[in-house]
Amino acid sequence: MGQSAVSVLTEAFLAELEVASDLDDFQALVPYLRETLKVDHVVYHWVSVDGGQLGFGTYDNAWVQRYSDRDYVRIDPVVQCSFRSFEPLDWKTIDWSSKPARDLREDAIRHGVGNQGLTVPIRGPAGQFSLLTVSSNCDDATWDDFISAYKGELVLLAHHINVHVLRVHAERVPDPSALLSPRELDALSYLGMGYGRAQAADLMSISEHTLRSYIEGARRKLGAQNTTQAVARAVAEGLILSGGSPRGSNPDWPGLRRAPGTKDLSD
Repeated sequence: MGQSAVSVLTEAFLAELEVASDLDDFQALVPYLRETLKVDHVVYHWVSVDGGQLGFGTYDNAWVQRYSDRDYVRIDPVVQCSFRSFEPLDWKTIDWSSKPARDLREDAIRHGVGNQGLTVPIRGPAGQFSLLTVSSNCDDATWDDFISAYKGELVLLAHHINVHVLRVHAERVPDPSALLSPRELDALSYLGMGYGRAQAADLMSISEHTLRSYIEGARRKLGAQNTTQAVARAVAEGLILSGGSPRGSNPDWPGLRRAPGTKDLSD
């Protein structure tokens, strides 16, 4: 995998991105990325402000549906760590020690996701949050070589993809009514995702006293009477990420269909 492959990847892929007009068009481009990068999977995953999910990629549809049905977005360490980071995340550096995280990881591997992964967090206007992930099943040395060769290119591709998805799905990015600081957004986001104040403070590496100051600042800017109302208004304005998917709903993912009687690989 030399520099020439990287250049071809960027030029050809970006040219096709320019004319993509819906999720199916984006989906059709992903196999090219996977083949060029020589990985098992390439996935774009938008965790929307209302807890819904939009995306496209090469994961098996059974895994996409299972991830949604089990509301894995609430406990997925990749999502949680990405939400706190601006840097690409090698899955080897993530803490998988909790039982829910271990169970999710084992479930993902059973569904062919792979034991190695690199996720690029992407942030857009009004609190929009998404991820570009590549994953594969290989040893550590092989994966380290891949990251060394492609990490910078994947960061650029992630942001190009996100720009074009935002163009196509502009209606999913509401205009904010208040300019909250990044830390105020983080504080309300963690509360909206179901964390208690002590947990949110710990995740932000701050004291509960400092957390309260961020919450109060956000509450005043939003004109909210209390914290619950502040979170609700921030969600309604599209300022923050909240919760998991509405129960019983399907992620917006090309080709995804519920197949009655489909065997559950973990059963």
